[in-house]
Amino acid sequence: MQLFLMRHGEAGFDAPSDRERMLSQLGRTQSNAMANWLTEKVSSVDLVIVSPYLRAQQTWQEVAKHLPEPSKWLVLDDITPSGSPQIAVDAILAYAEHYQAKKVLVIAHMPILGYMVSELVAGMEPPIFATSAIASIERNEHGGHFDLMQTPAQMSA
Repeated sequence: MQLFLMRHGEAGFDAPSDRERMLSQLGRTQSNAMANWLTEKVSSVDLVIVSPYLRAQQTWQEVAKHLPEPSKWLVLDDITPSGSPQIAVDAILAYAEHYQAKKVLVIAHMPILGYMVSELVAGMEPPIFATSAIASIERNEHGGHFDLMQTPAQMSA
């Protein structure tokens, strides 16, 4: 299975709560650029799992414009910024197995994304995700292998 872990695009801070923070225009631009990069790597994804927070939902709306409709997409309350990385990874892997997904896109937040990478790839320190960054992890019966991380800044360099 190939996992793509994506951080939401840049978001503003003018919101009643952290849950309601909206993407900025830069965040939408970043998300679209990374969606273009993702479509160069895969033609489609089987399963999309998104945080319930507004900025993650809006990131998925931008990315969805570039990909065919996935077989299944769902909102997972376990992938919020303060969620448990172990519970999040267990849930994501269970959903992937249930839906027989070979390519999975997860859109969530820092710091949980970094800790999820450490859960998925033995011995790896949690990486820091820039906004809209995507990490690619190949997972098989022997564990996980960190392939790469792409950031919007790398796209414009």
